[in-house]
Amino acid sequence: MNRTTLLLATAALLALVAGVVGLPRQKDTSHTVAQPGEAPTGVVLQPVAARNGVLTLEGKLSGAYLMAGPSEAYAALTVRADKARNAETRQPVSLALVIDRSGSMRGQKLEDARRAARTLVERLGLEDRLALVHYGTDVSVFPSTAVTEEARARMLAFVDAIEDEGSTNISGGLEAAAQELRAYARSFRVSRIVLLSDGQPTAGLMEESELRRLASNFQREGMTVSALGVGEDFNERLMRGMAEEGGGFYGYIQDSEQLADIFRRELEQAAGTVARGVELRLELPEGVTDAEAMGMPSRREGRTLVVPLYDLAGGQDTRVVVKLTLALDATEAPRGVLSTRLKYWDVLAERQTEVVLSLTAKVTEDEALVRANLDQEVRVHAVRALGAREMQAAAEQMKQGNREKALGMLDNARRLFGSSAEALAGEVADVDRTKAAYLNAQDETSVRREALQLHRKSLKTFGQNNAY
Repeated sequence: MNRTTLLLATAALLALVAGVVGLPRQKDTSHTVAQPGEAPTGVVLQPVAARNGVLTLEGKLSGAYLMAGPSEAYAALTVRADKARNAETRQPVSLALVIDRSGSMRGQKLEDARRAARTLVERLGLEDRLALVHYGTDVSVFPSTAVTEEARARMLAFVDAIEDEGSTNISGGLEAAAQELRAYARSFRVSRIVLLSDGQPTAGLMEESELRRLASNFQREGMTVSALGVGEDFNERLMRGMAEEGGGFYGYIQDSEQLADIFRRELEQAAGTVARGVELRLELPEGVTDAEAMGMPSRREGRTLVVPLYDLAGGQDTRVVVKLTLALDATEAPRGVLSTRLKYWDVLAERQTEVVLSLTAKVTEDEALVRANLDQEVRVHAVRALGAREMQAAAEQMKQGNREKALGMLDNARRLFGSSAEALAGEVADVDRTKAAYLNAQDETSVRREALQLHRKSLKTFGQNNAY
């Protein structure tokens, strides 16, 4: 049984998840989902905050008290970037635009991609550099060049000459782009690869793990990777994975006419970047047996959970909800529960920077005391994340054609959101709209469209702001 199913079964004991009435009652150890008729605690804890450089890290636990013995708790962490000091002046950028021109891009999609590329070329200024790459089976490159008026005309001619042909050599396109950016990495605070593709790799590196690793390697070199999928049949998991590992933005464009606007926003994000190579390192003390960053990629390094985040522009923030599995002894004084280190490259100061934050709580055997002191905000964040996980699972079942399972998971998400209906009314409405549209979908294309929209909603519900 996976964690989602297990947690939902526990929530069912609070009479919030239908269909499991009559199961033996188990002890609720997280207190995340409100009991029927339970009044709000009225408790809102002051978050602990720390700041260094352009980023501030805030966090708090799900309550001032935690249960002794086997239990679960949640932590809500927010990373916030300072607003740009001078909004009128943007950072010069070194970009590489990588366009899939394989056979599946034939027709309107490729024409819209060319139009979007022209928009990007026309928006860049003399202080910027741009490399253009397009790939099918082989790779064609317009070298990184300062965007003078003369160069702009040549770039536009290069874009206009793109014709669909061949296989999908994503790795070849990315490696060519990285090669162009490396030569100028020391001269620019921001270097970014923007990948545009509608298909699955059929040449070069083809394993998802290999392509994710490639994006991760580029990110460590200081080159951010954003990945934009076109159409409704693209490899969503691969494109999102490359963006997550590459520290960039992920999106899909159902209407390819949106490409020009997406490229505009991508340029603004790149030019406004104040922190890159951002990662949270969650150090687990004795008594904390496991941690999960909900909806986020992560890896374990011994007793540390490493959560890579995306590049942050001025004024941007991201929220990470962490589920903690505990086995604690009762204490009279607060004890450490989670030690967090936020590491990043400060683009403005041009230095590696670290922010340290520790979260503490008292541990008690008094369940009523724990429940009476639950933080309302963290409880809502946790329920929102649990519901978002059900939304993601429903989207996967929709894509696989498992209609009954998808509808059941949508119902699970709605019940979870409904336990905090006043705070999560928007999420409840999103699920209702999705379910109605899914029930009315008449063909496979319509179902796929609803699944993609639901997945995008789930990312935003998790608190991630790097999805278009």
